[in-house]
Amino acid sequence: MAGANSSSRRWWVLGILTLSQLMVVLDVTIVNIALPAAQAELGFADEGRHWLVTGYALAFGSLLLIGGRLSDAFGRRRMLVIGLIGFAIASATGGFAQSFEVLLAARLLQGAFGAVLAPAALSLVSTTFEDRVSRIRAFSIFGAVSSAGGAVGLLLGGLLTQYLSWHWSMFVNVPIAVVALAGVGLIAGQAAVDRTGLDLPGAATSVAGMVALVFGLGNAEQGGWLDVWTLAPIAVGLALLFAFVLVERRAPHPLLPLRVVIDRNRGAANIVGLLVNGGLFGVFLFATFYLTEALGYSPLQTGLSFVPVVLGIIVTSSLAGSRLAARFGPRSVITIGAVVAGIGLMMLTGAGGDSDFVANILPGMIVYGLGLGLVFGRLQEAATARAERRDIGVASALINASQEVGGAIGIALTSSLAAGAAAALVASAPASEGLALAVTVESYRAALWVAVGLYALAAVVSVVVFRRGVVEVDPDAEPLPGH
Repeated sequence: MAGANSSSRRWWVLGILTLSQLMVVLDVTIVNIALPAAQAELGFADEGRHWLVTGYALAFGSLLLIGGRLSDAFGRRRMLVIGLIGFAIASATGGFAQSFEVLLAARLLQGAFGAVLAPAALSLVSTTFEDRVSRIRAFSIFGAVSSAGGAVGLLLGGLLTQYLSWHWSMFVNVPIAVVALAGVGLIAGQAAVDRTGLDLPGAATSVAGMVALVFGLGNAEQGGWLDVWTLAPIAVGLALLFAFVLVERRAPHPLLPLRVVIDRNRGAANIVGLLVNGGLFGVFLFATFYLTEALGYSPLQTGLSFVPVVLGIIVTSSLAGSRLAARFGPRSVITIGAVVAGIGLMMLTGAGGDSDFVANILPGMIVYGLGLGLVFGRLQEAATARAERRDIGVASALINASQEVGGAIGIALTSSLAAGAAAALVASAPASEGLALAVTVESYRAALWVAVGLYALAAVVSVVVFRRGVVEVDPDAEPLPGH
């Protein structure tokens, strides 16, 4: 056996890596349903709910490039172990939290250690599976877990909140991390591939730029788009991100080598990942509010409502997506997936305050999941294919960063636009007992239409930027570890 690449053991390795990825991804949404219970116990304001969701995604996304470079510098298995241990400690801290400040700090730490863990896991998938057929299959499974993890988090959060307490939405990560750590020995040790120093100016400008941008967008919900605390951080964030690009062009050892981005398929994968996850995060957050506040669902019922999305993702990602990708490549498959997902959301816009789940919600949920399943596995494969050995970690980090920052931006953008739609309704409608219900429904519909627009744009980017044909490993690139 050559480490983890033996035909029998590498699928067990994939199981460990997908479990690690599941823990990171489900924590994006697992607190959504637990938020009302946590708010009631800890007594924080409504805007705190927003930051407990966005804070995790922002810490995760803004630090992922650093996590990817650390993976290349110190070894992927080592960073996977550090990420798992740190994530478990942060989760236990959040579970024991008795104040909003401690809970928010725990969520930020979860995001930081997730930024170490996720690129290590994805790059290990990329280096473990050598031939194109098994690589496509592995990324289909890994992508299905990544894309379904958000819906799984909602289901698990509802189950734990209803039958145990909101604290268990944090505690649940500890046994998951322990199981993953127990299997790390199956992964072959890999030497570091890039011992160059960390690009501190690049790290500072990228992290500060993303934090400022998302902070400004998040403030738009409360202060409006013309508020100084909206416009100034957005302007500063964009300026810092532009400075980051300039720094990376001149840095001797850049945090994000521009050669990683300029490949058409990798560039397209990251843009589409940002757009699709922007819609996904916003939909899941506002669908949770709609189901609980408008339809009066219990936490468990709310979580179960997202199961059709999970099933749809599994069906297309594992059964159809890999076969279609092997024949047609990512361009066609991702475009079709984005369009199908958008159609599913359009089907959901007809739901109201007295909608029946089977008649009005279930069909749209299924179609939405079927579309997402076609997108995510293909994105991760396209984002790491043809990358040089020294860039696998940062390429893996970049696609995760694009998706998580896209999610944070999506929540901020959706929240501000939904708040605007709700305010317009309140201003035009007379006060009545049903006004609160109407506001919840209107906010939900606005969130759906924002996501539809993002998926339409993702489809256009896929058609224009992705290359035609299947993804092939660059025959001139350096061989991956274990190849």
